[in-house]
Amino acid sequence: MHMNFSEDAQHSYFFSQPHQPFFVLAFVNAIVTMLIFLLSYKGVIHMAITPSHFHAYGFTYLLFTPAFFGFLFTTFPRFASTPVIEKNTYMRIFNFYYIGSTLFLLGSMVSPFLSAVGMITLFIGHTSGYLILKNIYTTTTMEDKHDIYWIQLAMAFGLGAHLIFIVGQLWVVSFIGFSTEISTYLYLFLLAFAVAQRMVPFFSHCMVEKNMALLKQLFILLVLHILLEGFKTNTSFVVDLLIAYLTGKEILRWKLPFPNPNPLLMVLHVALFWVPVAFALSGLTNFISLISDVSFLALDIHTITLGFVFTILIGFGTRVTLGHSGNQMSADKVTTFLLAWTQVVVLLRILTSFGAAFGLNFMILFDITATAWLIMFVAWALRFFAVLIQGKKLL
Repeated sequence: MHMNFSEDAQHSYFFSQPHQPFFVLAFVNAIVTMLIFLLSYKGVIHMAITPSHFHAYGFTYLLFTPAFFGFLFTTFPRFASTPVIEKNTYMRIFNFYYIGSTLFLLGSMVSPFLSAVGMITLFIGHTSGYLILKNIYTTTTMEDKHDIYWIQLAMAFGLGAHLIFIVGQLWVVSFIGFSTEISTYLYLFLLAFAVAQRMVPFFSHCMVEKNMALLKQLFILLVLHILLEGFKTNTSFVVDLLIAYLTGKEILRWKLPFPNPNPLLMVLHVALFWVPVAFALSGLTNFISLISDVSFLALDIHTITLGFVFTILIGFGTRVTLGHSGNQMSADKVTTFLLAWTQVVVLLRILTSFGAAFGLNFMILFDITATAWLIMFVAWALRFFAVLIQGKKLL
């Protein structure tokens, strides 16, 4: 895919709003990362870095992080009532991201040195992007900084986890597990949930009083989860069950109109319901793994990142793409199918974990799940890239 990022390109429609280039890059990365991971797992290509490390890093920092920046660079100034982010500012961050992504993906197959250069480039982009959000947070004159505080704090944890991962990759390999725990719970989950608890009730016209203590309580429990897992794997099951109870009770309190006839809202509601389900599953499977030698193949991390973070990302991403391109804020049959397909991906990945735990043929389930993921992102790209790149109007 040849992209020209010359001065001319910077004046094109594609770069006119921050979410456009960042979403396209995130989705291209999602496809390429999964293809490389799939081929390495099957022994078709030999990788210069460990496939599982490549998998964790690729999806956290090449898919979710640029997608988050695309979304936040568009919405964070609105949340904070500050001026929009200038094009040359977000383009600078984007350049770090597409150069860093390219170097990391190439390096993962060719040379550990090149992949390290890619990671450091991405880390510089991540730091610069975080500083923009931090600056918006500190300069806003708004009284209520509650939501934007938690969003920028989660991004700070993402940055810390990113640095720990790079140190782990280059020097102390045991750091990588710790980095993954922080990035899953205090970055990907906390950031997505901080946005969701603000936006989803608002979109759904649920006028419930905001629970100002929720994010703080969640944060304490998530820190406890990470500390317990760091002390001894699978010991966080009680904390996970507490999080399931806390979030389940809160989401029910919102009285979201569910099932919802509007697919663009329905997908956001489904994503939220995955939160208590994911933590309940996590608690259950961690307990089983603790008292037996059954492994559920990181079911806890995958249920929260796919069930909630990935589902809500597709929901918000589709919404922003439609809303900011002058298209109708409604889902046609193709878009509805895509939103429903997210759940096929989630359920297949859960099935893969249970299959592995109970001795089924793991490779077949793995292939089917990876294929479902690729179908999801390729189909979304075919549907929405023309909207993001050229401003195409969908009928």
